[in-house]
Amino acid sequence: MAAIPALLDSRAGLGALRRSLPRGSAQLLPCRSPRELERALHRRLIEAMLLGPRTAERLDLAALRARYPGIPIVIFGSLRAEDAPLLLRWEALPVALVLVEGVDDPVVGDLLPRHTASRRRFAAVAEFPRLLRLTERLQLRTWERLVGSPGRPPRIGALARSLGVSREHLSRQFGAGGAPNLKRVSDLLTVQAAVALLTNPGYPVPIVARLLGFASPSHLRTVVRRIAGVGLEEARRMSALELVRRFLRRTAGR
Repeated sequence: MAAIPALLDSRAGLGALRRSLPRGSAQLLPCRSPRELERALHRRLIEAMLLGPRTAERLDLAALRARYPGIPIVIFGSLRAEDAPLLLRWEALPVALVLVEGVDDPVVGDLLPRHTASRRRFAAVAEFPRLLRLTERLQLRTWERLVGSPGRPPRIGALARSLGVSREHLSRQFGAGGAPNLKRVSDLLTVQAAVALLTNPGYPVPIVARLLGFASPSHLRTVVRRIAGVGLEEARRMSALELVRRFLRRTAGR
């Protein structure tokens, strides 16, 4: 399960978040120090980093942003009129969202999910269903569950159970109409997730492999080459659209 590490200025802000976040959201992970925040970044798939304004001032926020550009930073806490220069600095970094404790408490749980790594992932793969020829209702429902799972998509058996169909029926119907088979599409999204994580200099290949549940970095490299036809170093420089087009060329040639 993905997480949102929170290094806030007050317990009141943490309580507001817990009350407001919708059921099924990423796990809120309270952190008491920058070291705990860093530990969370390396142990869990992260949807966003949540920082208090005073905490953000003490951190080297620019360095944090440079190491993890693919993870949104959200500021949540008490702000005063004299904090206007901070807002300008955060906008330049950029910070994804700034919320004011005591003012935005009722809506923080609605606004935060709109500024997460998952939301960016949905945007990055928005053209994939058309390119993959996914048009039928079951295909599109399956696609939504694949993309909605942070990191490595769920196994086909788990997908079938969640959709109320048999594994055989799901595999057969997903590949109808010229679409690639479900296992290969699942692997494509795993590779896309790996490439997205590797845009963060703070994530070396061994950490990415572990976060995505691979037995080893070499296993990850093998899957990337099977799906994209290139090594991991070349794949990590590709856009999402370049990746799916290369995948489709390989699929057509099989």
